[in-house]
Amino acid sequence: MIATQPVIGSSSTKVARLAWLDALRGIGAMAVVAEHMLPWLMPALRPFWFNLGMYGVLVFFLVSGYIIPTSLERRGDVRAFWISRLFRLYPLYLVVIGLVLVMAIWVPVRQEVPRHVSSVAAHLTMLLDVVHHGGLADPMWTLSYEMVFYLLVTALFVGGVHKRSGTLAIVFGIVAVCAGLVLSAPLLPGKWPAIAACAVFVAGVACLITGRFRTAAAYALGLMAIVLLVFASFVPWFGAAILAVMFTGTAIQRWESGASGLTPVVVSAALVAAAPVWSIQAGWWWVQPDVWITTIALAAATFALGMALRGRPLPGVLTWLGLISYSIYLLHHPLLRFLNAMAGDLRRLPTAAQASITLGYLTLLLGLSWLTYRFVESPTQRLGRRISRRSAAAPPGISAQG
Repeated sequence: MIATQPVIGSSSTKVARLAWLDALRGIGAMAVVAEHMLPWLMPALRPFWFNLGMYGVLVFFLVSGYIIPTSLERRGDVRAFWISRLFRLYPLYLVVIGLVLVMAIWVPVRQEVPRHVSSVAAHLTMLLDVVHHGGLADPMWTLSYEMVFYLLVTALFVGGVHKRSGTLAIVFGIVAVCAGLVLSAPLLPGKWPAIAACAVFVAGVACLITGRFRTAAAYALGLMAIVLLVFASFVPWFGAAILAVMFTGTAIQRWESGASGLTPVVVSAALVAAAPVWSIQAGWWWVQPDVWITTIALAAATFALGMALRGRPLPGVLTWLGLISYSIYLLHHPLLRFLNAMAGDLRRLPTAAQASITLGYLTLLLGLSWLTYRFVESPTQRLGRRISRRSAAAPPGISAQG
């Protein structure tokens, strides 16, 4: 979900205009880090009147919704879009998977990860949450919804109906409310959804990139994404609410460009806020109406503030954090688990000691995140861009949406 950094233009003016999105990513990344870090290192500072982690995640999803469809539309090339996405998402993701497996010598792999081939399939597609599988690193669950969004956006673009973002935001909001009322568990249980989804995903993405049967593949992948989201995810209402948030981000971009009004944004936000109120699966403290609505309101206000400040100079530290936010997001939880396993329970230490360890942890995290950005993310993104440019330069019959 943090990996939403498409190349829209090369001019310094365009880069400056997008700096506010990097700043939002930086804020969101550190909010998620705080949500996971504070209970282990400084529990007295953890707020309970809103959820720090969900606040950060909602900011990320709004950013994805705002920028991803526009990126595909400006490219006009499904192949280039998917090459870019794969080279953006997978290199660091695979590095972190390898890191967690090596760390398993000292820190056991999370119990939520099935010891079954279906887990390999779920990790290969990143569709973890929507095939009810835990990720090797806890934050990986959000990538499921990023991937579902990419699949849906591609299908909509190929079908020529990608401009109906406001309607889709409302539809997914309604699905969230209805799913909460009637669904209490995945209707497609077991290990087979992950395996079947992997087969369809690999074949479908291959078609999107090669151009063979591209239209059929896009529709098949989009349909699969919706079926998994509603019928196979851990919490169906929650998955639909996330998609409503992402399409709300797109609707905001449409409004900003003058293509539509704000009514869909208001309606979808109200539906997302109401979704857990009568839901069967709503037993967590952070989806209780007061906390949930406060969290949504804070995320919306942060995004609105970012929009209001777009084009203006922003603190360099925020844009830098946004630049390395994907690394921060994927690395922070494995590092926390390793620290906890090596040092034991740190909650009983004096406040000064807790603060010192917290500062040390953040310094290590940011240093490692910069290194992985510098030596993993950045080189592979450049490689993806080179391959995408070659794709764009190929004969029209090869790179058309097909």
